[in-house]
Amino acid sequence: MTSPETVDHITSLIQEGEFFKLKKLLRSFQPAELVELIENEDEREQLIIFRLLPLQLATEVFEYLDLEIQRHFLDNLAQDKITDILNEMSPDDRTALLEYLPANFVAELVQNLSEPERRVTLQLLGYPEYSVGRLMTPDYIAIRENWTIQQALDYVRQHGGQSETLNVLYVTDARGVLIDDIRIREFLLANPATRVRDLMDHRFVQLTVDQDQEEAIDVFRRNDRGALPVVSADQGILLGIVTLDDILNIREEEDTEDIQKFGGSEALDEPYMTTPLMRLVQKRAGWLVVLFLGELLTASAMQFFEGELQKAIVLVQFIPLIISSGGNSGSQATSLIIRAMALGEFTLGEWWRVLRRELAGGIMLGLILGLVGFGRIAIWQTISPIYGPHWLLVALTVGVALVGIVLWGSIAGSMLPLILRRLGLDPATSSAPFVATLVDVTGLIIYFTVALVMLRGTLL
Repeated sequence: MTSPETVDHITSLIQEGEFFKLKKLLRSFQPAELVELIENEDEREQLIIFRLLPLQLATEVFEYLDLEIQRHFLDNLAQDKITDILNEMSPDDRTALLEYLPANFVAELVQNLSEPERRVTLQLLGYPEYSVGRLMTPDYIAIRENWTIQQALDYVRQHGGQSETLNVLYVTDARGVLIDDIRIREFLLANPATRVRDLMDHRFVQLTVDQDQEEAIDVFRRNDRGALPVVSADQGILLGIVTLDDILNIREEEDTEDIQKFGGSEALDEPYMTTPLMRLVQKRAGWLVVLFLGELLTASAMQFFEGELQKAIVLVQFIPLIISSGGNSGSQATSLIIRAMALGEFTLGEWWRVLRRELAGGIMLGLILGLVGFGRIAIWQTISPIYGPHWLLVALTVGVALVGIVLWGSIAGSMLPLILRRLGLDPATSSAPFVATLVDVTGLIIYFTVALVMLRGTLL
């Protein structure tokens, strides 16, 4: 982590125009430190620092910068500097950047790449969006099973400089079909005269080039690997590898999208601060209108029971309590279920297990809140008899209604994501505000129905 004193020293060197000293100082930093330093500086200082970095270091730093800063550099750096950096970047990171840029800008940048890098980039961009093919890099080490360990290590020394990772070596046949992967640790510990085939167990995990990126996230989580091979779907030919850092980036994007949907908004395509105001309004307005129309049903429900409210005005005091309790229990259930689904903790076929747990949990939670509500009315009545002679029936009405409403909220909040997933929709769209609105309306109906039964012949 860069200390405040170092940052101040760098800022003073920029202000004094001591660029030679600054260039020498920057070379002593690690890429991660430079990324932190650049992201915390103003745009002018960001460009000055980056221009002073040698090409190799600049490329390493560029790959880890925020996309917005990358875009800023592309708009302001000299064309030859941009071309050199893009040619040096790993193909997967370059593809991720190009996906973020406008099509006309991408076409111009691709034309400036060297012939080999242009060919690789166009190949990766040609795979379907959100497929594993967009994430993979063709920079890996492939060896043959009839080689000796010494031959394999010599090959690594000769060609490993451009590989994305050297943790695992991939064994292919004469046609390029993947037949095994072996950790480099086994090569280092084996006798140099041993054949590669003697280390093989033919147990390996692979991804297909057209596989969905979310599926790849699950595969990485289950197998605890730093990189996985990517093969063609038809013949199993090794095409590239996907590394954990790319998967973590995708996971972050997916989590961000889900969190934004949880809040009752469409997912943003850009960072919040750079999203145009009108687009931000557009993303939020649709769901707000839907939720508003849903809440109008709450008013309709209250109008339907208007006569009862006039007879027992005391019931009105507990409407906020009823609405919030049902909405909160539903939102809790939705959040827990969506997260459990994302982690693969259960399948859709196990919906009955979820329902059984929420039935039991909803009843217990409802009893807890019902007792609290009953106790609150009893205590207030003792202090000041504000609920009248039928306070006990009012307290029982609130308590019983809370049991039903919390139970219903738990069931609705847990089942709605599963129903959406079964329909092929994104479960995150059953966001907490949506569930809360649904439970608000039905909660009032439950409340007034219980009141009609409990208070008939007294207040009603």
